Amino acid sequence: MARKKKKKKRAGLPSDKEVIAAMRKAGRPMFLRELYHLLNIPTADRKEFRTLIKRLTKEGRLIHIKGKRYGLPEQMQLVTGRLKVHPDGYGVLEPEEPKKPVVHVPPNRLKGALDGDKVIVRVETPHRKRPEGTVIRILERARRYIVGFFYRGRRVSTVIPEDERLPFEILIPPEATKGAQDGEMVVAEITDFSPGRRIPEGRIVEVLGDPEELSTQLKAVIYKYELPHRFSRAVKEELKALPDEVTPEDMAGREDLRKIPFVTIDGETAKDFDDAVYVRKLPKGWRLYVAIADVAHYVAKGSALDKEAYARGTSVYFPGTVVPMFPEKLSNHLCSLNPYVDRLAMVVVIDFDREGNRRRVRFTEAVIKSHERLTYNLVKAIVVDKEPALRKKYRRLLTPLENAARLCTLLREKRLARGSIDFDLPEPEVVLDTQGQPEDIVRRERHFAHFIIEEFMIAANEAVAEFLTEKGYPILYRVHEAPDMEKLKEFVDFAATLGLHLKLPPQPEPSWFQMVIEQVEGKPYAYLVNTILLRCLKQAKYSPDNIGHFGLASECYCHFTSPIRRYPDLVVHRALKAALKKKKPPYFLEQLEEMGRHLSERERVAMEAEREALDRVRVMLMKEHVGEVFEGVISAVTSFGFFVELFDIYASGVVRLVDLPDDYYVLDEKHHRLVGRHTGKTFQVGDLVRVKVKEVNVSRRHITFELVEKINPRN
Repeated sequence: MARKKKKKKRAGLPSDKEVIAAMRKAGRPMFLRELYHLLNIPTADRKEFRTLIKRLTKEGRLIHIKGKRYGLPEQMQLVTGRLKVHPDGYGVLEPEEPKKPVVHVPPNRLKGALDGDKVIVRVETPHRKRPEGTVIRILERARRYIVGFFYRGRRVSTVIPEDERLPFEILIPPEATKGAQDGEMVVAEITDFSPGRRIPEGRIVEVLGDPEELSTQLKAVIYKYELPHRFSRAVKEELKALPDEVTPEDMAGREDLRKIPFVTIDGETAKDFDDAVYVRKLPKGWRLYVAIADVAHYVAKGSALDKEAYARGTSVYFPGTVVPMFPEKLSNHLCSLNPYVDRLAMVVVIDFDREGNRRRVRFTEAVIKSHERLTYNLVKAIVVDKEPALRKKYRRLLTPLENAARLCTLLREKRLARGSIDFDLPEPEVVLDTQGQPEDIVRRERHFAHFIIEEFMIAANEAVAEFLTEKGYPILYRVHEAPDMEKLKEFVDFAATLGLHLKLPPQPEPSWFQMVIEQVEGKPYAYLVNTILLRCLKQAKYSPDNIGHFGLASECYCHFTSPIRRYPDLVVHRALKAALKKKKPPYFLEQLEEMGRHLSERERVAMEAEREALDRVRVMLMKEHVGEVFEGVISAVTSFGFFVELFDIYASGVVRLVDLPDDYYVLDEKHHRLVGRHTGKTFQVGDLVRVKVKEVNVSRRHITFELVEKINPRN
């Protein structure tokens, strides 16, 4: 989405820095009229200057105090930042300025501020080791809606937030219950939490339903993360204007590749098919065709569909359902590369030599037809397991599939040889019963058929990124910074406690990470090491500045292959279309910087929402296993106990020290272990244990284990 052009600042108007510097020099709070004279603001510019002052006040960089004066927070013992509220009720302010100390806010001084709010705090005990303060202003609310449990009383009803960081009840007047029943999950909006009130008042926005139902839990996640999940009337009107199928007018001027036997390879439950592939053997190598759904043909820049997709940023996938970036007509039908029907696509054609080196690339707007909808498991059965019945059934596709397997092997070997990191973390998959309720969580198998699609998508993404970079078209790159050496040092120290003696590299190298992964392969604690190693890495993001992709050991990379479910891919598609037609770039650097920040944030929110949805399913399932015994690995130790990741079920819980009656245990942070004062018995990260499920609290998503025994030896 193009950013609105800012009004050009008049020559006489000072910058933010100049305003703050002038006030700092004045050394006292000032009236607006004094600021006019201090900064020589002409009468014609004063309206615009007032807007600037209001913005600085809203951001918390200036404070509007009694007597209509403006002051600097730093000179008034005031600190601006984000508030974190502990389940016990007190708050911790993390200042925006890095040099400022953390400020603790007692429960009675929060003044209605909630966890995540941006606030101004007056520091009242600045000289203590732990400065304390009072919230004097809430600049920005972090939450519009609060998910909780409804309890109906005789005179007044209440909502108890499910988030422990919101340690209060919300009073709901009789006329604002929206028919909620006792014990149901609801979404509440606070209507009055003025500083004088101890308990906020609110209203029910939506009744979610029975907390035992998966659909209720997923709706709770949608509201908690404020995921846009309804399409506007304008979007629905635009959908009506789109055809139901590809028309002859749509195909005009496109390369006709319908005879090429493209296939899609996806999971069993997939409904939106972004990509289709085909590999042909050449006399001196291979030719790879990667066809990607041409979403940009149907979604015009600046349209209602485009604005809605940008606001969402990405599709969000939950067990059994999805909050899509585009409506179903596009995502599952018109833009989806469904089998046996004509579809518009952007096609990348790459020639490789016998060693897997890229020799030639071309791009084309085409019309294609997927000749078959295949699944990963089906391709594995045909290509790897060589099942006779399936090979006979798909005889016409055998040659291109075997070509794909050979090319994949070459590309994968080359990528790993250059140092690309290949984390083999088990991905959980939720199995639903016929009623749509969670039945089990199993390890999603990742095998050679997955590698085929992974390698071909990486090859296409790199080819597009390099082409547009050479042509000088600004795009959103997928970038991944190198990790901090300090984090690597901490990891090496941690690994030593597991008996892994690693040498710290002189500088971060992807190949070093891959070496560690290979070294722990097959060990009981491999998952734990992989997880902690992954945390050492910075999060990949979108940016118009190409700084490379550390994890892939790639110098030039973008996301191009999933425009149905990721907005950055649509941005790249538009740039590629413009470059092929030699038109001007659709986006400029300044726009892309803001877009990159927004889309990276939307991706983070989606990941957190998906992770929480999975956690809720885990807890729902574990409720059925109370009293059962499982084996697992200690994944973390704390002053109150240790956490255990189970092997058979993808769930984790805590063994509390109060449930270890044989000794007093103290935390040895350096060696990541708990040590018994009298027995010397230890519980260390990486130790294997057998535990019994003691208690499951679905509403708080807590799983408590009881230790059965420690399994020795640890190897």
